[in-house]
Amino acid sequence: MVLDLLSGEQRAPAECRIYLHDQEVPEYYPFLRELEVDTSREEAWTATLRLATVRDELGSWGIQDDALLRPWAEITLAIVFGDDEERLFKGYIREVNADFPESAGEAEVVVECQDQSLRLDRTHQREPWGDEEAPVSDRVIIEEILSHYGLALSPDSKSGQQGLVELPQDSSDIQFLRKRAEENNYELIFYPDEVYFGPYRLDGAGAQATIQVYAGQATNCLRLNVSADGHLPDLLQVEVPAEREDDDSRTLQMFSTLPPMGPERADSRGGGLEPNVDTLSGEGGDAAEQLEARAQARINEYDLHRLQADGELDGSLYGHVLRPGRPVPVDGLGERLSGLYYVDRVAHHFSPDGYFQRFQLLRNAYGDNVETAAPVASRLAGVL
Repeated sequence: MVLDLLSGEQRAPAECRIYLHDQEVPEYYPFLRELEVDTSREEAWTATLRLATVRDELGSWGIQDDALLRPWAEITLAIVFGDDEERLFKGYIREVNADFPESAGEAEVVVECQDQSLRLDRTHQREPWGDEEAPVSDRVIIEEILSHYGLALSPDSKSGQQGLVELPQDSSDIQFLRKRAEENNYELIFYPDEVYFGPYRLDGAGAQATIQVYAGQATNCLRLNVSADGHLPDLLQVEVPAEREDDDSRTLQMFSTLPPMGPERADSRGGGLEPNVDTLSGEGGDAAEQLEARAQARINEYDLHRLQADGELDGSLYGHVLRPGRPVPVDGLGERLSGLYYVDRVAHHFSPDGYFQRFQLLRNAYGDNVETAAPVASRLAGVL
C-alpha cells in the first residue's frame, strides 16, 4: 500500500465487492473473471459480470445453481480504495446467461444488470397529475413516484415546471419521468444512492478529484485525447409556426444559456466571421413553448460538445469512482486545455489486470481554471 503524503489517500490496489439483496457474497470473488459497468448521463446504467463456473463431483454447478443469482435480484457493486468503499452501481439482475463451450474450463455465467430505473418500467400508469385546487411541480411528481420504489431524490435536484394541472401520464413511470426531464431540459440520472433531476451541473461546486496528466507520482491518467470541433453552430434559428390562422409565423434566434466552463468561450462568435447558424422549424400544432424548449436543449448540447475528451484512468491511482453528470478538473494539459470538464460517460472495467475507468468528457470553453475548481488535496498533489 502506498500513502500519498499530500492528499492522505491510500493507493492500495482497488478491490471489488458484490452485494445481493444487501448481503455481500465473497464466495463469488474467486470466480469473477471480469466486471464491466457502463455509466452515462443520458442512458440507463448497465453492468456485466463474467463468472467462471465449476461442476462438483455431485453434478452441481457452483454459480448458476445458487438461488441468489436470479433475474430481479437486487445487486449492488462497490469499489474499495484502502479503507474507503464507494458504491459503483445499484440495480437489478436483468438476465443470467450460462455458457457451456467445448472446454469445461471455459464455462461461465454472464450476469447482465440495469440500474434501479428498470423497476420503474414494470407497469403502465394512466393518471393525471395536479388539479385546479392543488397544482403540482415536477419535483413533487418525481418525489412521489420515487417514494413508491423506496428511492430518494438528490437534494441538488430542481423544481422543474410548476403550477401543473391535469398533466397526463399514459406510460410507465420511467418513460414519464424521462419525458418530464426532456420538457425541462433536465438530466435524469439514477446514481446508486439517489436520483438526480435537474440541469447540467457545470460550475466547480462539487467537483470530483482531479484527473492528473504527466504529474509525476500524482499521475493517475494513462492516456487522454482532446478534440475541438469548430463547426458546431453558435446559434439556432427557430421558425415558430403561427398559432392561429390570422397570425404570422415568427423567427427566434437562440444562443446557449450554459455558463462557460473556463475563462474563454469556445464558440466562434469572436472570430470575425459570419455566425455559424443551424435552423429548427416547427410544424402546425407544435406548441411554441415546447418548440422553444427543444431548441434551447439542442443549442445547449451543441455548446457543451465544443471540446470533447476521451481517456483512461488507473482506477487504483485515481482512488475514486468517476461519476457522469458532474464536473471534474483536468490538469497537465497546458494553459488552454487544462480546466474544468463535464463527465459525459464512464466505463468501468475490473479484472485480474486491475481497475480501469474509460471516460468521455465535454467542455464549452478554453482556459486553465483548475486552481479555482479542484479540491485542495488534488491541487497539492499535482505540484509534485
